[in-house]
Amino acid sequence: MNEQRVILRSSRPVTVGSLIEDLRRLGVQAGDSLIVHSSLSKLGWVCGGPVAVVQALMETVTPEGNLVMPTHSGDYSEPSKWMMPPVPESWWDAIRETMPAFDPKTTPSRGMGAIPECFRTFEGVRRSSHPALSFAAWGKDAEWIVSGHSLEYGLGEQSPLARLYDLDGKVLLLGVAYDSNTSFHLAENRVPNPPHTWEGAPILENGKREWRKYREVAFDTDRFDELGEDFEAACEVTKGAVGVAESRLFRQRAAVDYAADWLAKHPPGREEY
Repeated sequence: MNEQRVILRSSRPVTVGSLIEDLRRLGVQAGDSLIVHSSLSKLGWVCGGPVAVVQALMETVTPEGNLVMPTHSGDYSEPSKWMMPPVPESWWDAIRETMPAFDPKTTPSRGMGAIPECFRTFEGVRRSSHPALSFAAWGKDAEWIVSGHSLEYGLGEQSPLARLYDLDGKVLLLGVAYDSNTSFHLAENRVPNPPHTWEGAPILENGKREWRKYREVAFDTDRFDELGEDFEAACEVTKGAVGVAESRLFRQRAAVDYAADWLAKHPPGREEY
């Protein structure tokens, strides 16, 4: 969103202090294990931009809690499936042969927004090793949350999402809708016999770059807003403004358990290979 339009939407600057007040009013507490999905522009004009938002989240959760954000890099994937934008078929082999291997320290996130991309660079933040579906974490359990992230089924049982479930964490949607809620993908993995697809990405294996094919659930985020609406009607969701952004806070376990049941009752129409 154009910065001038963001300014016009804001009656006052959003600051680290005002963000902390808003987060606490919404229900974020010291010691929480919190996964955040966000849109910087929806918060209003933030003095300090994404750095201020990260600082406010860290100060609210404190080092006794855990702060987690998705730092996905969707371009580290099978090029034949790229749609935004697609690339010529004649390029596919060259991409598979030459794309640099994923590096948690240097590979940027893609399409996640300014806040997660800023967060991953903060001191003490750890990032998981999945080439396409990584997460960054900070706090007392950060290393445990991101370690052991499996290549196959990267949003399933061996993922940071499942570790947050173990911690009975919370989900914070800052100015974004349920289609940004990656925890619903953990529920997709828990539906019996979910539809699957094949993916590929460049990884380092014993210090050597290689293109690795792997199985993945065929994600269907198109239904997540409908799923989220039904979840809100059935389970506790706290709504409120953070900055000027409509935001939501809820328990991840409740969302995943509800979604797994909902998805089992609303199976997708087709399977991808």
